[in-house]
Amino acid sequence: MNPFFFRSHAHAHSHSHSRHHGSKHAHHAYPDTSDSLQTPVPRRPSIQIDNPSPSKPVPMASSLSTSAVPTIVSYNTPPATPPLAKDEEPTGIAWCTARARIPTPDGSEYFLHIYENSKDKKEHLAFVFGDAIRSKSLDKVRWNETEMDRIKRGAYTGRLRNTDSSSLGTEFTTASTETTGSTASLIPLVRIHSECFTGEIGHSARCDCGEQLDEAIRLMKAEGSGVVVYLRQEGRGIGLAEKLRAYNLQDLGYDTVMANLMLDRGADERTYDVAQAILEDLGLNQIRLLTNNPDKIEQIEKDSQIRVVERVPMMPKSWEAIELGREMEFEVKEGAVENKVVKGKELDRYLKVKVERMRHMISIPSNMSI
Repeated sequence: MNPFFFRSHAHAHSHSHSRHHGSKHAHHAYPDTSDSLQTPVPRRPSIQIDNPSPSKPVPMASSLSTSAVPTIVSYNTPPATPPLAKDEEPTGIAWCTARARIPTPDGSEYFLHIYENSKDKKEHLAFVFGDAIRSKSLDKVRWNETEMDRIKRGAYTGRLRNTDSSSLGTEFTTASTETTGSTASLIPLVRIHSECFTGEIGHSARCDCGEQLDEAIRLMKAEGSGVVVYLRQEGRGIGLAEKLRAYNLQDLGYDTVMANLMLDRGADERTYDVAQAILEDLGLNQIRLLTNNPDKIEQIEKDSQIRVVERVPMMPKSWEAIELGREMEFEVKEGAVENKVVKGKELDRYLKVKVERMRHMISIPSNMSI
């Protein structure tokens, strides 16, 4: 359940500008898609150009058919009609750049949001369940954009449906700034979750991160509303390589806190200002937070309008089974969201350190031996 997203890099046009035009106004070729949205994009024909003159436009080959030659338009030409609003550069700590519907195997779905931010070069995520919670920065009208531009980045309401071979369906409307904000009557569940490759993908029994993520998703599916803010701060903020070095120190007998300190790192270097900004962008001023960590509550509420009206504990499933005297019945099943759990002595030691040295609010089972 650990999604990885790679940043796409816009193709640089500056080298072609100076060579073919000698001007700051670039001209780009786009295919004619007026017949149908399903029409394949023709390949741009290769043209040999010998010593182009910077003062004259490069002519197209006369032998090329009209249908194969893309229309040339000016990229920098302002629109004939002004847009609804002129959007300035993104401001604040975090802003949403894309959103799309993600169906899941059990028939439910959520909208995955991608956030850029001013703190680091990572893309952080938000899994949004339900239709009432919306991003203000995503829905904000941008300068010189078309309706299709808004659809492509996810600034619409409803569901996109391709009803025939020539047009988009009508089960959506493009959103504006007036349609943003949460209208849900129930205060939503929120999980602020930090990336854990080893626990979510690598099936590690050193932590319960994968179990916590899947349990949060299960609860939000059941309620039909909620947000998982997924922060790309692996290993409590020290990164994956340092995390593996800490694992080696743990194998020598040091606990998770001491292992980090021996690497000249903090016991927990995570910050939550980006998460705070994401929640504010989603219009969530009151939340029920799924956490055992008081530090998250303190950082989320600090200098913000967000209030954690309820802390929802995340009891490790293996500890819950011990507490109920059902440890012998406890079965580990990997893979399915409803059954992805972890247990073992290494997990027990890890959790015990979080309780005793990091203030985590979990009750250690009285009849558990470590």
